[in-house]
This record gives sequence, structure tokens and C-alpha cells, in this order.
Amino acid sequence: MPAISGQKPVISIRVDLAPAGRLGPGKIDLLEAIEETGSISGAGRAMTMSYRRAWLLVDNLNRMFRQPLVEASPGGAKGGGARLTAMGREVVAHYRAIESKALKAASLHIDALQDAVAEPSSAEPAGTS
Repeated sequence: MPAISGQKPVISIRVDLAPAGRLGPGKIDLLEAIEETGSISGAGRAMTMSYRRAWLLVDNLNRMFRQPLVEASPGGAKGGGARLTAMGREVVAHYRAIESKALKAASLHIDALQDAVAEPSSAEPAGTS
């Protein structure tokens, strides 16, 4: 059976980097959005997240690693902004590699699960997993 609405199954991975914290798809998406938009506020807007929430996540990420992942420059006449550091780009690349390899390794089992999924009308209501 194909995936509903043409969507392919995905794996959501969270890496627990004890005792530093957790690294998951939301934080990685935020880092990629900062790289794309050039600002924390722009990344937050792109993800429908408040600036404060985005800033707190960036602060958390910068504290998790030996080197900051995001460098921000204050606003003013030139408008400020933010960018990923070399370490930030490296962390994103490692996370995406883990995600890709996990999906490839699990694809046979994911396909079996997808084939066993009920039609939408008989499936349980969304959000009850």
C-alpha cells in the first residue's frame, strides 16, 4: 500500500548527548533555517516559532557543544543577523548522515509497517500514537 497522500514514511531521530542535552529534528531544522534566512528571528518565523523560543534553542545548542553552532551579530544600522559556524554546519551534516543511514538500514522494516497501515477511514484518530 502506498503512503497516504504520497508521503513517504520518515524516521525521526533524537540523539541524547548526555549530559549535554538532546539533538533532534527540530533543533536541526532550526539550524538549517538560520543558515537559509540569515537570522534567528527569520528562522523562527519560517518555523512558526517565537523569536524567544528560537533564541533559547540556539542558546541551548551553543552551550551543548565545545564551540558555538550559531554566531549572531546585533541589529542596528546594518540590521544584524546570524549564521552557522563551521561547527554548526558540521553538526547538521553529522545529524543528517545519521538520519539517512538509519532510514536506509530500516527501510525494509519501514516498508513492512507501511504495508500494514490501515486505510485512513479505519485508522485511529491522529495524535493517539
